Amino acid sequence: MTYKRHSLYLLGRVLILVLLLLCTAYFWNEDQRYIAAGAALLSLFWFLKIHSFLSRRFTEIEDFFEAVKYRDFSRRFREDSGPKDLRRLHKGFNEVNRVVREINTKKEIQYLYLQKILELVDVGIIAFNLDSGEVLWANDSIKNTLNFPSFKKVSFVARRKPEIYQEVFLASHPEPETLTLEINKERIKVLISDSIFKIEDASYKLIVLQNIDETLNQNESEAWKKLLSVMTHEIMNSIAPISSLADSLHQQIRGAIQGPDSASLDMEDMDMGIASIRNRSEGLMKFAKTYRSLNKVTQLNLEVVKINQLFESIESLMLPSLKEKNVAIEFINDNQDLEINIDTYLIEQVIINIILNAVEASLQIKHPRIIISAEKNASENIAIKITDNGTGIPEEILDTIFVPFFTTKKTGSGIGLSLSKQIMLLHKGKINIHSLEGKGTVVSLLFS
Repeated sequence: MTYKRHSLYLLGRVLILVLLLLCTAYFWNEDQRYIAAGAALLSLFWFLKIHSFLSRRFTEIEDFFEAVKYRDFSRRFREDSGPKDLRRLHKGFNEVNRVVREINTKKEIQYLYLQKILELVDVGIIAFNLDSGEVLWANDSIKNTLNFPSFKKVSFVARRKPEIYQEVFLASHPEPETLTLEINKERIKVLISDSIFKIEDASYKLIVLQNIDETLNQNESEAWKKLLSVMTHEIMNSIAPISSLADSLHQQIRGAIQGPDSASLDMEDMDMGIASIRNRSEGLMKFAKTYRSLNKVTQLNLEVVKINQLFESIESLMLPSLKEKNVAIEFINDNQDLEINIDTYLIEQVIINIILNAVEASLQIKHPRIIISAEKNASENIAIKITDNGTGIPEEILDTIFVPFFTTKKTGSGIGLSLSKQIMLLHKGKINIHSLEGKGTVVSLLFS
């Protein structure tokens, strides 16, 4: 719009100048010298006026371009005085300056925001000019990792620690790799990667450096803590029924010693109880050895076991402790000849874990009951199901109960079900859980 107005103004003045020049020429030819001289003076006056008009506007445009050249966008051009077309031109200049200032402000905010983020991360970051060695940017993390103060050029590192300069700044690491650096007479491991990028005609190198020694030490410490927690959890799960059964046998023996006439020992029960303690103790030892290298186990100590025999072993072991808690347990197997090829001790551990979970979920129920059943499904696969009438598992955590160390118990380790799943995977089987909150839970062990 401003450009059109300027064009009209300029065109009008040029037309007037042309008319005055034509009048000058006409009257000169007619020998009307005085009129021709007047017309010539008017032409000169109008030419000077056009020159002034253009000069003033070109001066304003030149001033604006000069301000742009030196990035001075703070200047404000007057919009309240002068010719209307100049006021419009000044308004346009001011609008350009406002937009540029706004863009610069947003860029500065983004830069400061990014700078703060990079300062807060634990990963060391540095960018420097490949030709001059001048540091474009470096965060505190890389200075702390390399134990250097602030420096403006990487030549500082070359003079002070030439071996670090060679390995970190000169060597190329396009893919992440591990380096061992000597810092303050201590060797630390770092993960390093770098890339080269260009800004205009200059080439820069960006280096990302992370001290992984602290992370490895922390992870190792956490792993040991979790391992101890897991082992304690699993050992306690086995010791509790052994202790309960041993206490029951001890009470029978003491009763027989104190009153041999009134109390007699059932030697068959004694034999079964002691056998259960021995078997479970052996299973506990085997579990400890197996867990230690569970991720390396490729072969199991498989044997063909009758389901009834497995159920009898678990019943003799768990019955005393369940009676103390008034929890009823029932074993159902309609097929007396049903057999399964398993590592008995590990599968016992799985079933014990699940029974103990069922007991804990049923403690608030008036008549807690656990049913352990076995059946062969249509696919000829054997399924052992542990069913309880407890509180059930909330639907929102069903997908996470197999995650290692996830637990909703105050004293739980969160490893029981995840370990059970790993044992079932070793058997090329599956473990499925179906639960309704407030109704109960069914845990199915599926063997192919």
